[in-house]
Amino acid sequence: MKIKEGFILREVADSQIVVPVGAASENFNGMVTLNPTGAFIWKQLQADTDEETIINALLEAYDIGKEQAKNDVRLFLAKMKDNNLLDL
Repeated sequence: MKIKEGFILREVADSQIVVPVGAASENFNGMVTLNPTGAFIWKQLQADTDEETIINALLEAYDIGKEQAKNDVRLFLAKMKDNNLLDL
């Protein structure tokens, strides 16, 4: 899975913002603000990857337990799927 084409992550005033560009802006109105963990997961999804790889990357980057990493990744991916931002 990876991020659909037409969505880019930008830093605006110390905030991580996802904005649609091109054809994606016709179907997605608005922007998405990400916290640092969300931005980290987003960057993992810029290349084709899977849930387990993202969880492992999160464990390496942050001082959290495996269950917390799983929950964070699953919640993030669920929101991404609900908003049709992923190519599965």
